[in-house]
Amino acid sequence: MKQGIHPDYKNTTITCACGAVYETKSVKENLKVDICSKCHPFFTGKQKFVDAGGRVDKFKKKFNLG
Repeated sequence: MKQGIHPDYKNTTITCACGAVYETKSVKENLKVDICSKCHPFFTGKQKFVDAGGRVDKFKKKFNLG
């Protein structure tokens, strides 16, 4: 491996919008995510609408759903 070309690999904290906190290693120090394994519908079995920029409202308006 060449010396001096690799980024620093340091401890980091990943924080989810649901409040879950994970400790890991990364090249970035602190990361904030919108969804994680504790709140993702695939892992929880519950459907959750995440309205990003009014997409759900736009869909409902387009198809007259409410």
